[in-house]
Amino acid sequence: MTRALLLILAISCSHNPAPPGTSTQEKEPQVARVIVGAEQLNDLVPKLGSQRIALLVNHTSLVGNTHLADTLLKHNVNLVKIFVPEHGFRGTADAGEEIKDGTDTKTGLPLVSLYGANKKATPRKLADVDIVVFDIQDVGARFFTYASSMHYMMEACAENNKKLIILDRPNPNGYVDGPVLKPEFKSFVGMHPVPIAHGLTVGELARMINGEGWLGENKKCSLEVIPVKNWKHDDFYSVPVRPSPNLPDDQSIKLYPSTCLFEGTALSVGRGTQTPFQVIGHPELKNMSFQFTPVSIDGMSKNPPHENTVCYGIDLRSVPVKRQLDLSYLISMYHAFPHKEKFFISYFEKLAGTAKLREQIQQGLDEATIRKSWQDELNAYKELRKKYLLYQ
Repeated sequence: MTRALLLILAISCSHNPAPPGTSTQEKEPQVARVIVGAEQLNDLVPKLGSQRIALLVNHTSLVGNTHLADTLLKHNVNLVKIFVPEHGFRGTADAGEEIKDGTDTKTGLPLVSLYGANKKATPRKLADVDIVVFDIQDVGARFFTYASSMHYMMEACAENNKKLIILDRPNPNGYVDGPVLKPEFKSFVGMHPVPIAHGLTVGELARMINGEGWLGENKKCSLEVIPVKNWKHDDFYSVPVRPSPNLPDDQSIKLYPSTCLFEGTALSVGRGTQTPFQVIGHPELKNMSFQFTPVSIDGMSKNPPHENTVCYGIDLRSVPVKRQLDLSYLISMYHAFPHKEKFFISYFEKLAGTAKLREQIQQGLDEATIRKSWQDELNAYKELRKKYLLYQ
């Protein structure tokens, strides 16, 4: 045996071995699992007790892999009905598609539509209810209508002396950016004077609606929020189930605050493809190399714009997405479009929340100049937002 080998053996024998079950390598810090409000049953179920409970929920309202309605029934909660927002209870209805009252075949509970002619629960529909529980995954964009359904439920609860409990979930777009909504452009796709990316969870937004008197006529909802655990606004959060039929993955959700503005133009946002809000185009942009063809897809998009017609445009399926409202796509496509007078449609102002953004793009202003124009209002909103935050 060589002297070198003897030396190695001596060193290895003198080294204290690691205790059983430990690694000699430095361990990476463990990240605590995000626990959404709906998972905190030990807190929620006692609050409900034997009272009559209605849910405002959809397909995203899961506790693990089980729907909140099924979970609460197993805990002997007295569920009496389910209120249903846009896209339906199971989340398969297309954007704008009528949602009808009915009965859930699995639970036998009555389904009450809050999308269409009646967006607000009537006193008659709330007469047999003591508490409403809201649990829906939002994406942090002002024009995503689940927050509008929440607003109307807050209003109905305030008017009918009912309590609302919100089971909070993370906002996957937790930043603050974009123009603040002007009152004259208030609609179901923008009910509150907040930026396009408002940087709030639904629980925080509900607190702001209550605190700022946005329910009107001195109304205030009896509100309780069960907060998310182990999450901050800057944390990346991958939504476990698509929040709506046309937001199929993280990329579409991250792009949505920026590319949804194209819904107010003549262009396709990729409805009728498997990657909506990630591809943008029009049949007349033939000088662009990327192409796609929208088709009718059951459960996603029926009769999409430019159906069965080749669209030419841009592919954003793999681009890195900034944590800010990105106007570069909108500005570049406006300049590329051959018929400038037909680029915007009237819906654009409702989405933007202001008439100014259309005017600025038509005037040829660059993105930096446009962004600067909304900074004062944005800074004032950020100060207001601080009062209602539940998370860092």
